[in-house]
Amino acid sequence: MAPSRESIQNTIESYVKSVASGTVDDVLALYAPGATVEDPVGTDLRTTEESIRALYGIVEPLEQTVELGIVRIAADTAAFNFTLTTHRGERKIDLSIIDVMTFDDDAKITSMRAIWDRTDMVTR
Repeated sequence: MAPSRESIQNTIESYVKSVASGTVDDVLALYAPGATVEDPVGTDLRTTEESIRALYGIVEPLEQTVELGIVRIAADTAAFNFTLTTHRGERKIDLSIIDVMTFDDDAKITSMRAIWDRTDMVTR
């Protein structure tokens, strides 16, 4: 049985907040054991907790804010866009991302594919 829409929505909201301003442990707590991550799409698939931890460890020390956009949920799958803004002194770097995730019965993330590339980064 698929998790409820509300449970998936809560996981997504926790995910984007944790990526922007939480810890690696906060993010990993949202993933199911054995989850996979492809971020961005076209890079090597991360299949171990260690490799997923390394990915989120890159952004953990950064000063960031996030804005969640449109969320679409069907059965155990969600697609959503969000903009992650990295603050570096007077400069801001916006990265607009579309994530596609699948979830287990407890609304834990079983797979995540992030759709973006360097051309999606805007410095202001």
